[in-house]
Amino acid sequence: MARAAYTAVMLHRPTLSTKLLAMGTAFLLVALASIGFTLWVTWKLEGGAAAVNEAGRLRMNMLRMVLAQQHESPQDFEQLAQRFEGSLELLRTGDPSRPLFVPWGDATRAHYTGIVQRWRTIRADWRAQPPSGEQAMARGDAFVTELDGFVEAIEVQIARWTAGLHLFQLLMVALVIAAAVAFMALSYLVVLNPVMRLQQALARVQRGELGTRLAVEADDEFGQLTAGFNRMAHALQTSHHDLERKVRDKTASVEEQNLRLQALYEVSALAAEAGSLEALTQGFVQQVRRVALADAAAVRWSDETNQRYVLLAADGLPQSMVEDEHCVVAGACECGQTAQQARMRVIPILPATDLQMPHCREAGFQTVISIPVRQHQRLMGEVSLFFRRPVALADDARELLASMARHLASSMEGLRAAALEREAAVAAERGLIARELHDSIAQSLAFLKIQVQLLQTAVARGKGAARDAAIAELDIGVRECYADVRELLVHFRTRTQDEDIEGALRATLSKFGHQTGVAARLSMSGQGLPLAPDVQIQVLHIVQEALSNVRKHAGAKSVQVNVQRHPRWRFEVHDDGQGFDPQAVPPDSLHVGLGIMRERAEAIQATLSVTSQPGGQGTCVALDLPATSVESAAPPPTFQPSGPPAPLAQVSLTD
Repeated sequence: MARAAYTAVMLHRPTLSTKLLAMGTAFLLVALASIGFTLWVTWKLEGGAAAVNEAGRLRMNMLRMVLAQQHESPQDFEQLAQRFEGSLELLRTGDPSRPLFVPWGDATRAHYTGIVQRWRTIRADWRAQPPSGEQAMARGDAFVTELDGFVEAIEVQIARWTAGLHLFQLLMVALVIAAAVAFMALSYLVVLNPVMRLQQALARVQRGELGTRLAVEADDEFGQLTAGFNRMAHALQTSHHDLERKVRDKTASVEEQNLRLQALYEVSALAAEAGSLEALTQGFVQQVRRVALADAAAVRWSDETNQRYVLLAADGLPQSMVEDEHCVVAGACECGQTAQQARMRVIPILPATDLQMPHCREAGFQTVISIPVRQHQRLMGEVSLFFRRPVALADDARELLASMARHLASSMEGLRAAALEREAAVAAERGLIARELHDSIAQSLAFLKIQVQLLQTAVARGKGAARDAAIAELDIGVRECYADVRELLVHFRTRTQDEDIEGALRATLSKFGHQTGVAARLSMSGQGLPLAPDVQIQVLHIVQEALSNVRKHAGAKSVQVNVQRHPRWRFEVHDDGQGFDPQAVPPDSLHVGLGIMRERAEAIQATLSVTSQPGGQGTCVALDLPATSVESAAPPPTFQPSGPPAPLAQVSLTD
C-alpha cells in the first residue's frame, strides 16, 4: 500500500519543463528586481551629483554678482540675479530628465532654507543701498560658506546611497553563489542523474544486452524518454532475429545496382575512348551482351529514311547469319523496325511462324530483344539481343538497356559531330589557302603572264628596249612573287606559344627589319589580361599584312608599333612613308592588302579603318579589341587553319 502511494506521488510530480520554467522564472524575477534596484539607486546618485554641480554653479554666480555689483550696469547685475534665482528654483524642483534632484533630508532642507533666506536678505540690501566692495565680498563669502554646508549635506546623502548600493551588490554576489549551487544540485537531480541512467542502459544495449529495460518513475519528459527507450530496445530485440536476412536482401539489391552503374560507366568510358564508329559499336555489343547475359548481340545502323538497317557490329552471332543479315530492309524482319513502330520489344521465336528471314530460328535462338537507338526523336538504329532460351524482361532491366541505348546514341552523334567539325576545319583551311593564293601569288602570276606576252611581242618585233624592259619587269615580278611565297609561308606558320603577344611582335619586327633594312620599334604600355591564342593569331596576321604594305608601297624609313593593354587592347602601326588616299582605293581593291586585313577583322567580328594622306604624311593602322578578346572569352570563328574558333573581337584600325 505504501509503495503504491509512493508510486502515485512519483507519477504526479511536476514535469521537467515545469521545473525548469519555475527555476528560470525565479532567477529572472530576482535578476529583474536587482537590476531595477541598481538602476534606481544609480539614478538617484546621478541626480545628486548633478545637484552638487548645480550648487557649485551657485558659488560661481555669487562671485560674478559680487563683481558685477561693483563694475557692471544694474541691468547686467539683474540678469545675473535672475539666473541665480533660476538655479535655486531648479535645486528645489529638480529635473528628472537630466536627471537632477537633491536627495532631501533634514540637513539638506535646513541648509537650503538658510541659503534662500540669506539670498533674499542680500538681494534686498543690495537693492536698497549697494555695499562697498569689502562688504559685498564679506557677505559673498558668508553665502558661499552656507552653500558649502548644503553641498556637504548632499554628499553625505550620496555617500549613504553608495554604501547601500555596495551592500546590495555584496548580497547579490552571495545570492548568485547560492543560486549557482542550488542550480547545480537541481540539475544533477532533475537532468544529470536521469541522463546517466539512460547512458548506462545504452551502454548495455551496445554490448548486446537487448533485454535491458528502465523503470519509469515519473511522467515528465525523462519518463517519456525512458518509455521510448524501452520501446526502442524491444524493437531492436524483435528485429534482431530477421536482421541478417534483410541485410542479405539489401546487399544483393545494392550489388545489382552497382552492376548496373558499372555497366553504364563502362559504356560512358567506351564512348569517351572510342575513336571510330566501328570501335564504339564493337565494344558496345560486347558490354551489352555481358550485362544482359545474352547469347549474342548486334548493333544495326539505320539511314535517315529508316528504310534499311546495316549491321555495324556483332558478337556471338554465327558468321552465316552475319552475312545473311548484313543489311535488313525495314519491316522485312522483326528486328528491323520502322520509325513509327520502334519500341523496346521482347520477340519470341516460334517454330511454326512464317518469317521472311528465318535466320534466328535456324541459329537456335528462341528470344530476341529489340532496343531502338534514338537521339532527339530520330531513330538512328537498334540493338538486338539474342537468347537461346525464353526471356522475360523486368522493369529495371528494361530501364538499364534503354539507358545503355541512349548512351550509344549520344556517342554516335558525338562521333558524327566531331567528323563534321573536322570537315569544317579542313574546308576553312582550304578556303584560307585559296584566299591567300588569290590575294598574293595569283596576282603576281597574272602580272608575270602579261609581262611574258609583252616580252614575246617585243622579241617578235625586234624591239630591244621593250624586250629589256619586259625582262626587267619579269625579274621584279619573280622576286615579288618569291617574297609573297615566303610571306605566305610565314603567315601559315605563325603560332603563339606564350600568353603575352609581346614576344611574337618583337620576332615579327625583327624579321621585318632584317629583310627590309627599315628601322622598326615596338612600344608596350599598360597592363591587362592576355589575349586568347586564336585572337593573337589574327592580330599578328593583321600586323604582318600592315608591315607587308609598308615594305611594298610606303617607301618608309622607320616603322613604330604601339601596343596599349589597358583599358582594352589597342595596336597601332605607324610609318613615315609617302602615304596614300584611302578614299581613292575602291572598297574591293586589294592593292595595299586592305581586303586581307578586312577579312581577318570580319572573322573576329571587327572593323578596319586606315588613316593616311599622300605627300609623305605616312600611314597609321590601329586595331582596337574589346574585353571579350581576352583569354577567358568564348572562342568564335577564325582563319586559323586548325584548332578551335577565336573569340569575338571588335577591331578598329585608325591612323
